Amino acid sequence: MAVEIERKFLVRDERWRAGADAGAAYRQGYLCEPGRASVRVRIAGESANLNIKSAQLGVRRSEFEYPIPVDEAQALLALCEGALIEKRRYHVRHGAHLWEIDVFEGDNAGLVVAEIELQHEDEPFEHPPWLGEEVSHDARYYNVCLVTHPYKDWSAG
Repeated sequence: MAVEIERKFLVRDERWRAGADAGAAYRQGYLCEPGRASVRVRIAGESANLNIKSAQLGVRRSEFEYPIPVDEAQALLALCEGALIEKRRYHVRHGAHLWEIDVFEGDNAGLVVAEIELQHEDEPFEHPPWLGEEVSHDARYYNVCLVTHPYKDWSAG
């Protein structure tokens, strides 16, 4: 079984941009209501994937991902109910790890999240100076939750 071990953090400031690639535009939506798993279709730049991820909260989840043709992904996105997640994803190498920085757009504009994939849950890694609070255990920051409860609707308190 495929397992993803991923930690999520808020981003403190813009210093990450100095080491970032050009980034790629992402559009993704969810094909069914999350319960035990989410079923997502995503277009990332010039490629597309269908992704199934277990719905438990935390840093370790089952994940299955399959490439699909972009035209089929566009047709599937049209079937998604509600808003789509739109963001630009950048990659930044820091120490021995590659970080993914998601700069959200649309209803989630203003939210910037850094993710790191690890080989095991207690794997040590260098914390870049731009890294903020860890939000791995806060469901609000999961893309599947941002579709129905976008960042723009969060209260300031």
